[in-house]
Amino acid sequence: MSSQASSGSAAPLYDAAHLRGRQRQRLLWAYGLGDVGTGMGAALIGFYLLRFYVAAGLPPWMAGLAYGLGRLWDAINDPIVGWLSDKSSRHPWGPRIPWILCSAVPFGISMGAIWWLPPWTDTGTRFWIFLAISVVANSLYTCVNLPYTALAAELTSDVNLRTRLNTARFTGSILATIGAALLAGVLVRQLGDPSSYLPVGLVSGGLITATAFLCGWGLLPMARRCQRPTSSPGTTRRLLQRVGRNGRFLMVLGLYLLLWCALQLIQAVSLFFLPVVLQVPEGLSKLILLPFMVSSLGGLWVWTVVAHRHGRLRALRWGSGLWIGACLLVMLLQPLDPAVGVLGSTGNSLKLLALVGTIVVAGAGASTAYLIPWSLLPDAIDADPEKPAGQYSAWMVLAQKVCISAVIALLGVLLSASGYNEALAASAQPASALVAIRLCMGIIPAVLVLLGLVVMRRWPERGLAPQPPAAST
Repeated sequence: MSSQASSGSAAPLYDAAHLRGRQRQRLLWAYGLGDVGTGMGAALIGFYLLRFYVAAGLPPWMAGLAYGLGRLWDAINDPIVGWLSDKSSRHPWGPRIPWILCSAVPFGISMGAIWWLPPWTDTGTRFWIFLAISVVANSLYTCVNLPYTALAAELTSDVNLRTRLNTARFTGSILATIGAALLAGVLVRQLGDPSSYLPVGLVSGGLITATAFLCGWGLLPMARRCQRPTSSPGTTRRLLQRVGRNGRFLMVLGLYLLLWCALQLIQAVSLFFLPVVLQVPEGLSKLILLPFMVSSLGGLWVWTVVAHRHGRLRALRWGSGLWIGACLLVMLLQPLDPAVGVLGSTGNSLKLLALVGTIVVAGAGASTAYLIPWSLLPDAIDADPEKPAGQYSAWMVLAQKVCISAVIALLGVLLSASGYNEALAASAQPASALVAIRLCMGIIPAVLVLLGLVVMRRWPERGLAPQPPAAST
């Protein structure tokens, strides 16, 4: 490891790439568990929170605003936690681990409370209660997730191990997303009944706390001796200048924003698209998301192999091509005939088969949004001689959350402007609302993914030796 990473620890620094046998397995399992809890919470929020707010009586524009403001606060606290976790990296447990372990219990409780329906029926009162809970939950999410993500750059400088760590991480995240879909499919009785969401929150909150503890405990031996950020004066003050001159980081940041805005938009609108536009029964709509997640899991491992053999950019291009193709197919999918059962006619059966096929292709392609940006981030951090991984991770996640908060807020405004009315049956929704929802599932995400490919066209996949930015010398 670099000698620039001072640790303040008596034990010598080492690179986790040297681990073998059970120690390496412990590293990968523990790191994979770290995104199980946060992945489950994020999946439930991404797929269900906007729908929950609308079911609770908030107009779509107000529901989007509550969602967006919560995520905006989540973005604002990222640099603060990143800076604090960099500055507190001399703890005997190693960098980041105290944050994960100490935040585990309140994080689980707050993520469960998100799904509580306040007894007050006034729309304004519910809006402010939802927003307050979201602010607390998102703050604790950052206290666990941001230090955890920064560890990948500090545990190893080996490109292949970094990719494997992120594969383990997002395998855990996607498995948690599948678990979240199953929980919601079983425990949420009706999408339009806001009181039926709380059981999902209580179960997921317990799982979130348990997996955070297991992650921190599993990584503890490696974190005690891993690379740590330097504490030279002015690191925080000069970070923005360094970020602006770190071309690799700006490319990774642009890719991450575009892919995740596309993914979050699809997640948020999917439970409007399936039952309203395609007239899939609600019970099936909650479970039909499973093929997307299972396909994402399979795609994650496929793109890991492709990245190892052919490079990460080729994996990105192939996966994004599948994703864009699936988004375009969405524009052609036809609604089921509600007059007969889901499989009550040949026409319905073929339409359902086309829908599931499109979902599977989309999931395989969208898995690149999980894997590629985070496997490239440590390379960008290596370009900075001080390697403040916490702060780089913070600014990356901050920008992502600002964009997502804007996207979801705009989605709420678009639903309201298009005439969507929660009180109307699916067949009674205006044509303008159906078109708006379909565009948010198809053309708009396809354009965002395509722009991500444009951003990465000059990434130096070969020759990734660190090149310090001029401002940091």
